[in-house]
Amino acid sequence: MSKPTVAVIGGTGAEGSGLAVRWAVAGYPVVIGSRSSEKAASVSAELAGLLPAGSAAITGATNAAAAAAGDAVVLSVPYDAQAATIDQIAAACQGKVLITVGVPLKPPKVSVVWHPQGGSAAEEAQAQLGPEVRVVAAFQNIAAGHLKNLDWQADCDVLIAGDDKEAKQLTAELVRAAGFSSVDAGPLANAPVLEGLTAVLIGINIRHKVKSSGIRITGIPRE
Repeated sequence: MSKPTVAVIGGTGAEGSGLAVRWAVAGYPVVIGSRSSEKAASVSAELAGLLPAGSAAITGATNAAAAAAGDAVVLSVPYDAQAATIDQIAAACQGKVLITVGVPLKPPKVSVVWHPQGGSAAEEAQAQLGPEVRVVAAFQNIAAGHLKNLDWQADCDVLIAGDDKEAKQLTAELVRAAGFSSVDAGPLANAPVLEGLTAVLIGINIRHKVKSSGIRITGIPRE
């Protein structure tokens, strides 16, 4: 049975491109989205060069075209670019699952938790996209630096928040395909906590002079 195509909007960035590589290795066709089709094509070709034999394809397109091609859409853009990017892809996302990895951070104190007016980036995305798009928050608390290293074994969990059971199941499938354990963290109303943990982890990295602190939930079986 063929796996769904994943559109990674903002897939030219560190986290989006790293996840794209891992999903392609796991057999999920990936379409990288960018404002520039030329940049999307360039980055997708670069990422394709990292893939071992037998991986699914990584291709590139504009944000709107990528979202239209994807069975599921992953939004991996800076918070400041979120609203404008959603405007570009909203029509193509209707009826689909959108996984947002975005985190609202307020410079210069990016290690201090800050919540936007809508409560969280994920809740603002849901409000902007409307009820026909099932928004899930995930991947906020992983470090991007190791993702393209396929020999790296993840030692942290991915917390998932969303209101739709099937959407969270699909997200958990993609979490596992990327090499992580997934933990259902409840409804989308809990997204402010998931997003806020990123600022906490940034502070931990700074104070402990590390680059990749993460979250590990104890007391539950490992997948």
